[in-house]
Amino acid sequence: MKNRALILTTVLVATALAIWWRLDGRGGDGAGAGVALAEVVVPELTAEESRGETLFNANCATCHGANAAGRSGKAPPLVHNIYEPNHHADAAFQLAVQNGVRDHHWGFGNMPPIEGVSPKNVSQIAAYVRALQRANGIQ
Repeated sequence: MKNRALILTTVLVATALAIWWRLDGRGGDGAGAGVALAEVVVPELTAEESRGETLFNANCATCHGANAAGRSGKAPPLVHNIYEPNHHADAAFQLAVQNGVRDHHWGFGNMPPIEGVSPKNVSQIAAYVRALQRANGIQ
């Protein structure tokens, strides 16, 4: 009887966690998956920031969403206080692209390295993200 109760409890807990995972938006194609996680004001961009936007859209937006607003079930918004320059300097963007990132803030899972994006490209992407951050009150 104790084994039966343990099995039932385990199944109930696993089911509850699976439901939470899906409703929270991290479980892939569950409710709200792919929805932007932040509202982002887009400023007028300089030429370098515009190039960064193009590179971001080609290399980052699939996970981090349009205008770095994040995507539920995929990746966090980069227009967020966590990524302010004092906490994640531009060098963090370089390291993330080159080496990937172990999940440590959000629970979306690890970010893999991104192949074929040069350090110059990452600098342009970072300039775009920083412009978005400034326009949204993140200094």
